[in-house]
Amino acid sequence: MQVRREGSGTWLIDPIAFPDLSELGLAFGDAEWILHAATQDLPCLAEVGLRPASLFDTELAGRLLNLPRVGLAALVEHYLGMSLAKEFSAADWSTRPLPDPWLEYAALDVEVLLELREAVLADLIAAGKDGWAREEFDALLSFTGPPPRKDPWRRTSSIHKIRSRRALAIVRSLWHARDAIAADRDTTPGRILPDAAIVSLATQAPDSFSALKNDPTMRRRGPRRFLEDWFSAIEDAMGLPDDELPTSGQRSDGPPPPRAWADKDPVAAARLVRVREVVTQVAEQNDLPAENLISPAFVRALAWQPPADLSPDAIAADLAERGSRTWQVQLVSGPIAAALVDP
Repeated sequence: MQVRREGSGTWLIDPIAFPDLSELGLAFGDAEWILHAATQDLPCLAEVGLRPASLFDTELAGRLLNLPRVGLAALVEHYLGMSLAKEFSAADWSTRPLPDPWLEYAALDVEVLLELREAVLADLIAAGKDGWAREEFDALLSFTGPPPRKDPWRRTSSIHKIRSRRALAIVRSLWHARDAIAADRDTTPGRILPDAAIVSLATQAPDSFSALKNDPTMRRRGPRRFLEDWFSAIEDAMGLPDDELPTSGQRSDGPPPPRAWADKDPVAAARLVRVREVVTQVAEQNDLPAENLISPAFVRALAWQPPADLSPDAIAADLAERGSRTWQVQLVSGPIAAALVDP
């Protein structure tokens, strides 16, 4: 973890050596934290007892300014005319001890965040968007991470190749076995067993330990270490009764994928087109990316099943309840309300 504070320099702190850093939070006090893409860092920092009292997210600020590129290196180059070295960005940061060049790279990553914040803030003020940014930053203070996915195993790459419910059960069983091993070893699941291997095993369904051992997916040393776990997972899936097999499609209480709307509900599909058009117009008028103006998920939910009351006040209340910020509600509630009405 890299910390830089004006007048104090840069500090590198190893959270593995100090699993509870709440005392460091006391030292931070109510000072504003400057982070880039805060949603990536906040859940990890909370795990070691660190939570900001105030926040400035340079990446989110760049989005509100509708800059074409909002990565840290791009913003530093745009505002400060400097290039950030990124040669160790893909390194294995679980390595201990960390090599000196890696430590220097980590320190330089936060070297100019203070100056970058000032430059970005000046543009926000000039664009009249500093109030919007403050609302966005304040909302991030309660961010704890994305909501848990229902049936996360369904996001296995190439799962669309699976044609039977029994094979889906094998994917699910192998996915959970791999996830448990990865959690125990504190490593990325893909290092334990690649998604491609899970799909291949589900398709082949080896019916004996010997068949599994000789399967091409087990040639690598990594997967071979856990042969018994994989075979047990496959056996469990093969032994399930038919009524416990997963369905081919994921059930959801939310709207279906937009591509299916025309067949399922043409009226809703037409509403979605109208609402998206007005959102795009308002975004262009305010020089914003449409997804930062209003959550696309909120747009889909309103278009699929709009409230009985389509007045701007009712739509504003609906958006606020879903979590939209005040500035967003003020800009889009009227246009969306008008677009929801069937012409």
